[in-house]
Amino acid sequence: MRKRLKWLGVTIAVAMTVASAPAAANAGRPAAHSLVVQTEAGKVEGKTTGAVDSFLGIPFAAPPVGGLRWQPPQPAPAWPGVRPATSYGPECPQGSGSAVTEDCLYLNVYRPARATNERLPVLLWIHGGGFSSGSGSAFDGSLLAETNNIVVITINYRLGAFGFLNFPGLSKSGAGNYGLLDQVAALNWANHNIDRFGGDHRAVTISGLSAGGHSVCALLSSPLTHGLVNGAIIQSGGCPSHTVAESQAAGARFATDAGCTTAPVSCLRAKSTADIQNSSAGFRGGILTGPLPTAGVPELPLPPSEAVRTGRFERVPLLIGSTRDEVRGWARSFATATPAQYEKSLEYLFGNRAADVEKVYPLSNYPAQDTAAYALGAVWTDSSVFYGLGGCQYAQLAQQVAKYQPKTFLYRFDARSPSAPPAPGTFDVGASHGADQAYLWPTPTSIYDRDKLRLSAEMVRYWGTFVRQGTPDTAGQAEWPSVKDQRAMVFQLGGSSTVTSAAFAAAQHCDLWNSISYKWLDINAEQLAQQVGVVRQ
Repeated sequence: MRKRLKWLGVTIAVAMTVASAPAAANAGRPAAHSLVVQTEAGKVEGKTTGAVDSFLGIPFAAPPVGGLRWQPPQPAPAWPGVRPATSYGPECPQGSGSAVTEDCLYLNVYRPARATNERLPVLLWIHGGGFSSGSGSAFDGSLLAETNNIVVITINYRLGAFGFLNFPGLSKSGAGNYGLLDQVAALNWANHNIDRFGGDHRAVTISGLSAGGHSVCALLSSPLTHGLVNGAIIQSGGCPSHTVAESQAAGARFATDAGCTTAPVSCLRAKSTADIQNSSAGFRGGILTGPLPTAGVPELPLPPSEAVRTGRFERVPLLIGSTRDEVRGWARSFATATPAQYEKSLEYLFGNRAADVEKVYPLSNYPAQDTAAYALGAVWTDSSVFYGLGGCQYAQLAQQVAKYQPKTFLYRFDARSPSAPPAPGTFDVGASHGADQAYLWPTPTSIYDRDKLRLSAEMVRYWGTFVRQGTPDTAGQAEWPSVKDQRAMVFQLGGSSTVTSAAFAAAQHCDLWNSISYKWLDINAEQLAQQVGVVRQ
């Protein structure tokens, strides 16, 4: 069927088969399929756009303001009458000069507008952004809901120092994990309310990219989510966490940056939202030095990586994957690095095995311009030194899950983001971190040619099938066997297909990486570049 998708101001045309019933505009909606829905806290009224009903800006917890700042989330207060649910709630405070209200715990629900007697499976999306930025309102779930006949929920959660500060005395529980507890509160909201929107609380798949993917692993490792999650999708995220000591040390530095060295608890609580934001540059850090969930506490007893390795996690079906050039973009600071500086960078990470790494990744294999940046991008991706993102450790993570859950499915995404290709002579980030996001959540700034539209349609249907049945196998598309079957999906323009696990490993030189003992990178790329003497451009 030829189908036209009007998506956030961009009109695109793509030949695709719809996963279920035709998604025509829903004229003559039965009264039972009302836009007024009774939730536990009160009634909300949504709106219909095309073939999708949306309910935006629904409170799922009490505003975390005043005495509820740096406290576990509390139930949303009831409201009288019918609350309009036609516009997004505020995003949570993040970078300096961004959102200025802490009243931000809202979620959004998207469902097919056509009436059905079937309870629909649910996808709950957790945005990324290094636990320091982002919002649920940046992701319109209409395409996924309409195409796959599912319900989609997108959520906000507290970020940065508001969501992940661990300072003794701030609260009796939840310290360092307020943002993670917000996600648990959203799951609880879905468990108690989503059936009223036509969803099925017994069929909830949690999904996230980057920090959202880290969150998925943490949630699967938390005793608080038992019985709330029925499937999981991790996109370019892993299972990192801080120890209590690490998060408290970060909290102490933040208090100092905020000028709260005397009576710090009362001082921090007296700070305005803007003051907290303006003191947070050091707390936000970078990709490797920013906030993470804190392990070793009741809501997260074990580090998620250990929980997965030992089987002490919620063993639900899992779809997991990353991009081909996952962290290449973060190697830009090495664009002018000399061969000697490249060698020093390898020595920092791999010690006396640096020469072995250089033999497999010689500078002569990479473009003449920005050579060391391309080489290190490949090294960092294949070795997974950025919190285990991409590469060989990521494949190992999938194998660890598959040991306990046979419905585990691995992919690698090999296409660039849909935007225009880089100009000649500029650094090409390739299929970089998050490049797959725009194929599932199209944006108005993206440019979709015919091949990209087909890849988007393909991925949307795989994801929807996984949400519906716990496996991604979709009629009319390439078969996607599990990790147990020693196969992995490779998404690419012109047609996706699976490869053997051996071929997947060979492409990323896993024989080398599996023979080396090394740790994740403990400083940011820019700091490493400075340490080895690279002059900033």
